[in-house]
Amino acid sequence: MTIPAVRPVDVFDEDRAAALAAASTSGRVDDDFLERFDAHFPRLHGLFTRLYGARPDRREQLAQVVATASASWNTRPLDLKVHDRQRRSDPDWFQSERMLGGVCYVDRFGGNLAGIREQIPYFRELGLTYLHLLPLFDSPDGESDGGYAVSSYRRVNPSLGTMTQLADLAAELRLAGISLVLDFVFNHTSDQHDWAQRALAGDPEFEDFYLIFPDRKMPDAYERTTREVFPDDHPGSFVALEDGRWVWATFHRYQWDLNYANPAVFRAMAGEMLFLANQGVEVLRMDAVAFIWKQLGTSCESLPEAHLVLQAFHAVLAMAAPGVVFKSEAIVHPDEVVSYVSPEECRLSYNPLQMALTWEALATRDARLLQQALERRHALPAGTAWVTYVRSHDDIGWTFADEDAAELGIDGRGHREFLNRFYTGRHEGAFARGVAFQQNPTSGDARVAGTTASLAGIEAGDPGGEDRVVLAHAIALSTGGVPLLYLGDEVAQLNDYSYADDPGRRGDSRWVHRGNRPRDQYARRGDTSTPAGRVFERLTKLISVRRATPEFAGNSLSTFRTPHASVLGYQRIAGDSVVLVLANVSDAEVQIDPMTLSGLMRTARDLVRNADVDLNEGIVLRPHGFVWLRTRSA
Repeated sequence: MTIPAVRPVDVFDEDRAAALAAASTSGRVDDDFLERFDAHFPRLHGLFTRLYGARPDRREQLAQVVATASASWNTRPLDLKVHDRQRRSDPDWFQSERMLGGVCYVDRFGGNLAGIREQIPYFRELGLTYLHLLPLFDSPDGESDGGYAVSSYRRVNPSLGTMTQLADLAAELRLAGISLVLDFVFNHTSDQHDWAQRALAGDPEFEDFYLIFPDRKMPDAYERTTREVFPDDHPGSFVALEDGRWVWATFHRYQWDLNYANPAVFRAMAGEMLFLANQGVEVLRMDAVAFIWKQLGTSCESLPEAHLVLQAFHAVLAMAAPGVVFKSEAIVHPDEVVSYVSPEECRLSYNPLQMALTWEALATRDARLLQQALERRHALPAGTAWVTYVRSHDDIGWTFADEDAAELGIDGRGHREFLNRFYTGRHEGAFARGVAFQQNPTSGDARVAGTTASLAGIEAGDPGGEDRVVLAHAIALSTGGVPLLYLGDEVAQLNDYSYADDPGRRGDSRWVHRGNRPRDQYARRGDTSTPAGRVFERLTKLISVRRATPEFAGNSLSTFRTPHASVLGYQRIAGDSVVLVLANVSDAEVQIDPMTLSGLMRTARDLVRNADVDLNEGIVLRPHGFVWLRTRSA
């Protein structure tokens, strides 16, 4: 093993002095910032050295990063500095059983930022403590990938409002006990971003912000080992420019990947990140983390340097906005997903495996893959947590590990093909009404889009549809971390097929589950004669119970096996109190015998029904039924 060279102490001291000198040119370096600088600069320095040690501009760029952080701290509003102190005194605030997230598009749910502000009373009624507004920054009309093609990180899309309105909304949400969450789309920019336009014009400084090549020699070399992510949009990883050059575009052809091998890109994006933090954002969703570092001869996904870049951003944030946390979005192999989660990297992470396997269990009526995932892949480092969800704005990809499936006698590729057929209604007897997304005819890979209600069977009129919606959310609400609702699911919103009539959206089937706020269904949320009312009543009851259940705080759980393949089981523990969760994913009633429950006290409290249960009589789980039982170990 090669041991990396250690920089002499005098080099560190010189770099530190250069950084402080640069910071002082941007204004006063106050004691608060200096304390955090002393705590975090050694880590940032080490990371920068590992990433950029061979670059002649390493010291200058590092110094400018610190200068940017200092200037950002100097302009950080006082109320946010106070909030920073509160968060530092309670660093695990997101572990509370009272946490509940909501996610929506501003235009689809509220029309604009003013409309979202008008919904704050409803958010409080629902119990939200965390609101993720999907990309709302300036982006091209039409080809914007739902806002993920960012033309400016410092301008709100004019149709939605202004940056001042965004900051005011963040402040009002904070007063309501709701943390604002925004995307930090840092892997790529829109081709309309000022940096991209300068690169297109031949400005050498900004050409090096992207991966642009004069011919196909290097693109061909890279594409020998990279995969196609959006094959419907373009083959491979590169797209041709009108002048004959080629630019790296992992996703859509108008989304150009940034070149993080250039420290000037890191410096520039650190500035954008801190600008967003100063608008009152409390959680930054780090988009497409797996793709941010490229290396010839590799898949260019989840490389070690990607983690170093994230850790370096975290160190900058710790200096200038210490109350803000990162949330990882890594839809990759489960082993890679967890690698992004740590107190020094992303303290929160989506749990795509649990999400995908919840749907897998409902389709197969078999909970074994999901049970296996909770046993092997749920644990996280202390001080971190999963974000659990039933579905998101994005597609569902079947991200389980083939080796895990093989242990249960399941062929991974064949099973994914079955799930894609099932959830797009092409399998005989399927209750789901989803739509295929990005089907690759070469690899056979595909993903699925659809609202929870349409995927669960409500659209098809399946009698188990409502129960499946509630069951899926009951799992997400009870496994730990931050449960996340896609707003509209709580009133059983169905697919919106009108996207196919929109020229700007018909090429992206994910718009089928991004419909406008269903006003009629929200108006009927109190009417239990409707699916909207029944689902809303049942989900809000679960949310209320969760808030009163301290065993649901934190992220740790222990699994609880039963003899039934269709029953998922786990325990949440606080002190000597245990909440046992049992969930039946099948269409048939299941009897849990007393012997299976013999390790528990004989009396339990059904938290959802608010009734005592005699475990000597066993437990009956109806089809798609579940229980949250508070008891103690025997």
